[in-house]
Amino acid sequence: QVRLVESGGGLVQAGGSLRLSCAVFGSIFGINVMGWYRQAPGKQRDFVGIDGGGRINYADSVKGRFTISRDNAKNAVYLQMNSLKTEDTAVYYCYVVHAGVSYWGQGTQVTVSS
Repeated sequence: QVRLVESGGGLVQAGGSLRLSCAVFGSIFGINVMGWYRQAPGKQRDFVGIDGGGRINYADSVKGRFTISRDNAKNAVYLQMNSLKTEDTAVYYCYVVHAGVSYWGQGTQVTVSS
C-alpha cells in the first residue's frame, strides 16, 4: 500500500513561484513512475508532468516553467513552478505507479492571482 501526501500549495501572484512536495509512504520499492496532474474548477484532471525513471515529460502548457525532481532517499517528488500564470490555478495531485497500480494524493490547492 502506498500513501501520498502533498504540501506546498497556496496563493501566489502571477509571475511568482511555488514548490510543491509529495511525500511517499508505504511500500516504495518498485515505484518507477512519479509525477503530477492538476484539476481546475469545472475541468477534467490534466497531465502536468511525469518522471518515468529515465525521462521526464511535461505538458506543453508548463514546459520551460515547471520542473519535476525526485529524491529517492527521501521518498519524495517535487514540482517547482516558476513564472506562474492565472491559468495555472488548480488543485495539484501527486501521482505514482507502484506494482502496476496507480496512486493519487489528496491534492493541494494552487491559486495564482493577477
